[in-house]
Amino acid sequence: MISLIPLVVLIPLGSAALALALPGRRRAQQLITVVALVCVVALSGAFMWIVDQQGALVMQVGGWAAPFGISLVVDRLSALMLTVSAVVLLGVLLFSLGQGLADGDDETPVSIYYPTYLVLGAGVCNAFIAGDLFNLYVGFEILLVASYVLITLGGTGPRIRAGVTYVVVSLVSSILFLVSIGLVYAATGTVNIAQLTLRIAELPGNVQLLLNLALLIAFGIKAAIFPLAFWLPDSYPTAPAPVTAVFAGLLTKVGVYAIIRAQTQLFPHSSVDQLLLVIAALTLIVGILGAVSQLDIKRLLSFTLISHIGYLIFGIGMATSAGYAATIFYVAHHIIVQTTLFLAVGLIERQGGTTSLTSLGGMLRAAPVVAVLFFIPMLNLGGIPPFSGFIGKLGLFTAAAELGTPGAYWLMGVGALVSLLTLYALARAWSLAFWRTRAAALGGANAPVPNTPEGLMLQGREVALIERLHDAPDAMPLQKQRETPRLMVAATAGMVAVSLLLTVFAGPLYSYSTRAGEQLADSGLFVSEVLDNPNEVSSGSGKNEIDGYDPRASKAESAIAQAGEVS
Repeated sequence: MISLIPLVVLIPLGSAALALALPGRRRAQQLITVVALVCVVALSGAFMWIVDQQGALVMQVGGWAAPFGISLVVDRLSALMLTVSAVVLLGVLLFSLGQGLADGDDETPVSIYYPTYLVLGAGVCNAFIAGDLFNLYVGFEILLVASYVLITLGGTGPRIRAGVTYVVVSLVSSILFLVSIGLVYAATGTVNIAQLTLRIAELPGNVQLLLNLALLIAFGIKAAIFPLAFWLPDSYPTAPAPVTAVFAGLLTKVGVYAIIRAQTQLFPHSSVDQLLLVIAALTLIVGILGAVSQLDIKRLLSFTLISHIGYLIFGIGMATSAGYAATIFYVAHHIIVQTTLFLAVGLIERQGGTTSLTSLGGMLRAAPVVAVLFFIPMLNLGGIPPFSGFIGKLGLFTAAAELGTPGAYWLMGVGALVSLLTLYALARAWSLAFWRTRAAALGGANAPVPNTPEGLMLQGREVALIERLHDAPDAMPLQKQRETPRLMVAATAGMVAVSLLLTVFAGPLYSYSTRAGEQLADSGLFVSEVLDNPNEVSSGSGKNEIDGYDPRASKAESAIAQAGEVS
């Protein structure tokens, strides 16, 4: 099974090359992409079961033992992230297939969309199985290069402007990450995560703090934490609906995953845990305040995305196995639910001709299925029992109560308030888009005039509320309604079903997350799995060890040993 680990990256990359070799052959590209992602889903699910039963899978690429070769590691956390990401990639792909059948190549040019989409999936998977910092950087760069293409598809003015912002911010974060890797290597002589666990612990406290902050800033930009999330609300909403959905679901979570790895493996006794709790609170508050002030549903969801990253940082900052377990469960929940909501908004945009609440109305009668497909994940994201969002928040609050610090209690209050405000913002959007009549939304001479004092008062409050809210900077005029293909609806319904399965099987999934959290809390376990793991797979002609080299030795001891061998 170990030899299958690279396939989660090689299958999408190979399929992307094959699809690119078939320009203009839409059906062939679609078939290749679907088959590739189905294979990745199956592999990832198998990895989840195997690592939960037998422990982590470790492959030393090229037959070179760690830390000389590239280590590919699949443990409980990475297996779960692979599975959830593959499901999202497949669900969004089916949605985009339906959109392509209805609209042609305007939104998804056939020659580049499917190959680029597969490259994005390969980058995401590579990041999740990376066993060293530089390979993690490579995974980031693969997915970012693909995202640069996807975010500007269609070439409209707003997309190009948003794309420029996104590319600049991504390049800055990549440079910071690369510089951080250079600092880590200069201080420790390695970039292997397992060996770094040992060597960083030997560094002076101020050097550890410098390295920790450098990596946290680089990963924080990618994860969109406060105050590094300014780029997200203006970037994601302008992309085509499938692209926005997959970006919102996955890309920020890769940054969160990197923060989890850094804080649990590289800095298990970090001095920035309290700072993370402060960042979590500010991310929660600033994100939700942005959400409640929005008229455009895409921007509203973009701000809730930022806000809910705060819950994940909350769990990481507690630095306990219970906190990690709740974070892992909440990551899986949020990837699925946030993606589903953006897909539902894509259906609203087609049916209503806009995503601005100033012009949406009467959707409940016109599209009752879409109303349900938005309503269910809305309740889930808002944390209404018994949905998985409630279970994830309950896990975080329980871990905070067990920690018992003043900061943890404050964050419990902030988290509960943000959950209520999330539900308020989404419920207000649902009410205006679905309950309000179309005529009342568009106004004009045909707008109904209430004939009771209460009706006039409610209408006045609605008008005053909309005047206080902010529309998207590049808000498009109302477009004509477009046909909504059944495949788009079916793909969204499938993602809603997956989100409900998270609730139905919340017990086993939370138990799995608990075991993953305990695994993360024991940083020495990862070290032993990578550095002591026998090299069962040799895929090259290189040596699988260096005579006399001890990967557990300090940097100074290794230098002395090497000097002795030379003499």
